Amino acid sequence: MGRARLGQRGPPRPGPAAPPPEPPPRRRTRALALLGALLAAATAAAIRVCARHAEAQATARQESALKTLGTDGLFLFSSLDTDGDMYISPEEFKPIAEKLTGSTPEASYEEEELPPDPSEETLTIEARFQPLLPETMTKSKDGFLGVSRLTLSGLRNWTTAASPRAVFAARHFQPFLPPPGQELGKPWWIIPSELSIFTGYLSNNRFYPPPPKGKEVIIHRLLSMFHPRPFVKTRFAPQGAVACLTAVSDFYYTVMFRIHAEFQLSEPPDFPFWFSPAQFTGHIILSKDATHIRDFRLFVPNHRSLNVDMEWLYGASESSNMEVDIGYIPQMELEATGPSVPSMILDEDGSVINSHLPSGEPLQFVFEEIKWQQELSWEEATRRLEVAMYPFKKVSYLPFTEAFDRAKAENKLVHSILLWGALDDQSCCCSGRTLRETVLESSPILTLLNESFISTWSLVKELEELQSNQENPAHQKLAGLHLEKYSFPVEMMVCLPNGTVVHHINANYFLDITSMKPEEIENNLFSFSPTFEDPSTATYMQFLKEGLRRGLPLLQP
Repeated sequence: MGRARLGQRGPPRPGPAAPPPEPPPRRRTRALALLGALLAAATAAAIRVCARHAEAQATARQESALKTLGTDGLFLFSSLDTDGDMYISPEEFKPIAEKLTGSTPEASYEEEELPPDPSEETLTIEARFQPLLPETMTKSKDGFLGVSRLTLSGLRNWTTAASPRAVFAARHFQPFLPPPGQELGKPWWIIPSELSIFTGYLSNNRFYPPPPKGKEVIIHRLLSMFHPRPFVKTRFAPQGAVACLTAVSDFYYTVMFRIHAEFQLSEPPDFPFWFSPAQFTGHIILSKDATHIRDFRLFVPNHRSLNVDMEWLYGASESSNMEVDIGYIPQMELEATGPSVPSMILDEDGSVINSHLPSGEPLQFVFEEIKWQQELSWEEATRRLEVAMYPFKKVSYLPFTEAFDRAKAENKLVHSILLWGALDDQSCCCSGRTLRETVLESSPILTLLNESFISTWSLVKELEELQSNQENPAHQKLAGLHLEKYSFPVEMMVCLPNGTVVHHINANYFLDITSMKPEEIENNLFSFSPTFEDPSTATYMQFLKEGLRRGLPLLQP
């Protein structure tokens, strides 16, 4: 085969292949979409495989831990493993180390990061504590049958305040200062409540409170004078602390407050035991810059026959059975020994003056009289704080006998709630909590109760005492008529002014039927009105209206 000569064309040399023609735009879009779908499906499948693998590993670790530690051991391990990763970090192990060694690292609370000022004023506070009376607990009636001494050991051993006396800097009480421009008598939240009936409750399976932050610090330190494990935020609503300005002068405020907190009395390996006082209330008189405290007092009210709720677990998991009881604590109180005073006294030249007289007695300070320009009564402030914590208190709930006297005077029916624990504090039972957080605070129920009823709530124990009192037969009769209709734990009633119960329903039954579908209720006893979306509100409205239908014709003209 010869070589081509000059001027002659040989066969064409092979060049790069021509690119294939581009597909039409619509076909290209479909191809990209298909590729994206395939990638997404592959990614989802990989995620599912990883999730199943992680879940299998977690289950395997749980089974291995259960086999190694046993049920009670795993419960203890889980109570320390706060992040649930099946490993105990040094931070998680710290509570056990502190308990075994008896040493507690110094607190690192936010306020303590401020350098101490030797010229600032300090306040001395004393704790007064009388332990809970075991005979007031319901379980005492049968000799605490079925309740081991170990279960109640934390309660029985708590006989004195953890710190009978403590010294605070005046500036530590700054969280009690009202917000700028706060009106007299208008409540504000020092620590807002973060729970509601919709958010649910916090875990019962805990031993150690989380580190307090911000305004929680001073309340945590105060409550720690009673017991070393206070929880500033309770497991159930309403949480927190609310305050109200009750007096104002040129330089001072009087602030009334209400705090909901509880204590954990057990430590591992025992099961949790919760101690929930009805409330902490009190007042503080402080300068407008919080550099001077004139007075401070905090206490658990003791005017009712029961004022503490107690709950303890009988098992090694959150779903374990829980026992509940209620009792009475005579005294749980903190009070300042006097106004805050300077840590050191300086003369005009800034030199330190001896704070004691030649006789050795401390110098006595003379404080000016405070002239208040605006004041609000304790009773009115109490009511406003109650409404802030419990919106159902927008209806006035009168004392038992007073309610029937008012009903006679106004010729109205009585809406009465009889229950095991107080309806308007943290010693309330579970069913009572649900009622007050749902139907009793709903707008339609509030309106009907205010317009057509006189309302009251009572403790079973108090009506039992009233029934046994021979000095007032009329009150005996009223109490007896109520107790005849009562079933544990809460009974709602509609009554005539003479005490006759014309209609009633048990809270447990009420809660059961409001969780059912209307067609499932036998005889359609409580029909659901289309006016209200909430079945509980509709059912309670029906209950009240049925009480009106039965009772109004029987009222004396």
